[in-house]
Amino acid sequence: MIIRPATLTDLPRLTGIYNHYIKTTAFTFDIEPYSVETRTPWFRAFDGQRRQCLVAETDQGVAGYGCSGEFKSKAAYSTSVEVSIYVAPEEHRLGIASALYRHLFQAIVPHGVHCAYAGITLPNEPSIALHSSFGFEQVAHFNEVGFKFGRYWDVIWMERRF
Repeated sequence: MIIRPATLTDLPRLTGIYNHYIKTTAFTFDIEPYSVETRTPWFRAFDGQRRQCLVAETDQGVAGYGCSGEFKSKAAYSTSVEVSIYVAPEEHRLGIASALYRHLFQAIVPHGVHCAYAGITLPNEPSIALHSSFGFEQVAHFNEVGFKFGRYWDVIWMERRF
């Protein structure tokens, strides 16, 4: 497995992976799948510094991606990022998410990232375990904050300081 910065040519695969989660889970609160064109602005926001997108590439191609993005738009939040990992469903439990986070954190911390935050829709024990293994701690629990698939969902926020 190779971890590398995502390129625009990866965007169709990244969009496909993300759309799977939109259509089948409440792990993202997006409701409508994206086209490559509508997902392009998201991709162009990565700057190679605090905001990065890395892909895990296996012999079969891109198996998942991890990214750090803006936590909030106000300038004083600039040293905090929101992080997320999406792995193709057929590639789960192969260590891809852990490899992506290891590389992502090594890449963003030298650019002045102080805190990383992850929002996790409940229930999602594998995601909580992954984040805990990287030193994240739960700092918030929002009850019934999202509505998808005809029901309300709780979300926890986990934090890691560097």
